[in-house]
Amino acid sequence: MRPIVYSFQVSLDGYLEDEQGLLPFTPDPELHRYFNDYEKQFDTHFYGRKLYEMMHPFWSNVSDTEEVAEIRDYALIWTGIEKIVFSRTLTHVDGNARLATGTIEEEVERLRGMPGKRISVGGANLAAQFMQRDLIDEYHVVVYPVLLGGGKRMFGRLDQPLALRLVEQRHFASSGCVVLRYERTR
Repeated sequence: MRPIVYSFQVSLDGYLEDEQGLLPFTPDPELHRYFNDYEKQFDTHFYGRKLYEMMHPFWSNVSDTEEVAEIRDYALIWTGIEKIVFSRTLTHVDGNARLATGTIEEEVERLRGMPGKRISVGGANLAAQFMQRDLIDEYHVVVYPVLLGGGKRMFGRLDQPLALRLVEQRHFASSGCVVLRYERTR
């Protein structure tokens, strides 16, 4: 069975974005190389509309002449990964993406049964729906050394506790970021 992973970046005080909806997290070259290597373990992303609309215009238009190697490399990796977008308002998506045709449960069941690499879920609202259904097998958290004081919280309300087990921790000295990886215990 292909595991579903929720990867996200967060401030030390638990915010995904600031009060203006901006993402104040910029990885330095060391962390960006880590993200590039990490991304290679996926061949499918479940995205919510907002994340797709943020990611697609930028990453699909990074050219071969991009001066920053880490950005150029990530764009090549990202464009090769299939994106399945959950949206009630979009009528089409571009690039290596398709709109979800079934419910969350139907899409998960179909893809988990197919051969392939790991699957990621992205977008806080979509991930919250996956969490409520207990469909996430692993949480991959990058904690940035910044306090935002407000904004969009890392997690919403859950109907039941979800027990996790720490399986990896890593510190990036250059940025002060910490990566924490937890598996769901069932």
